[in-house]
Amino acid sequence: MYIETTGAAADPARPVIALIHGWAMHGGLFAPLVEQLSAHFTLHLIDLPGHGHARDDLAPLDPRALAAELVSRIPDAYWLGWSLGGQVALRAALDHPQQVRGLIMIASSPRFVVGEDWPHGVSPDLFRNFGEALRRDFRGTLEGFLALEALGSASAQEELRSLRSAAFARGEPAERALHEGLDLLDGFDVRSELPRLQVPSLWISGRRDRLVPAGAMPAAAALSPQGRSVVIGNAGHAPFLGATAQVAQLIEGFVAPATAPTAVLDC
Repeated sequence: MYIETTGAAADPARPVIALIHGWAMHGGLFAPLVEQLSAHFTLHLIDLPGHGHARDDLAPLDPRALAAELVSRIPDAYWLGWSLGGQVALRAALDHPQQVRGLIMIASSPRFVVGEDWPHGVSPDLFRNFGEALRRDFRGTLEGFLALEALGSASAQEELRSLRSAAFARGEPAERALHEGLDLLDGFDVRSELPRLQVPSLWISGRRDRLVPAGAMPAAAALSPQGRSVVIGNAGHAPFLGATAQVAQLIEGFVAPATAPTAVLDC
């Protein structure tokens, strides 16, 4: 894995946040959020194996193993996971509560696929279809996924431009890692573990998200003993791009409430 450290790194008194990207992306996608948070926090931006600067890392995308390694390298931090990255952040919080101060989940669900007892997911065929499409048209499928991530946002066109300009700035992700990631998204289900989550958690979603239905986040927060959910009304799957200031205020209020401004939300 690759870890880039930025922000108030020279001040040991500043809270630490580790940020983990979503499927096919890399830590550089958080740049707008980093700009908002860097004056107040030490930020560790993580590229998962097969992604970004860790493209040649052949380690499997095993959330439990990755969480264990990352917590050993970044102890005593708040963990932020976006979409697929939430699987690793959530495992860190569940498995290593003594080393995790809090959990921030952005458009990341305890189960991504719809089921009889879970209406807050996508069709079971979605991730399998993406896998088949990757084999036929690798770059075209990634472009299609970016469009799906931006779809629904009030600033969809601007968001899509941001995603396109940043997504491949560190090179294309490894196809092996993308198929592993799709398998994880397809089979992930940790709802039964949420009641034993020992750290505070903040679940941020976009009401217009077309990949993770907004209802998933309040449902997940309700299963978590110290969970809180906020739905941003004008945002899609990447609210830190379309509603950067709002997301930053929510994070500041969660991590350092005494110094955070009051968040103004369109919920």
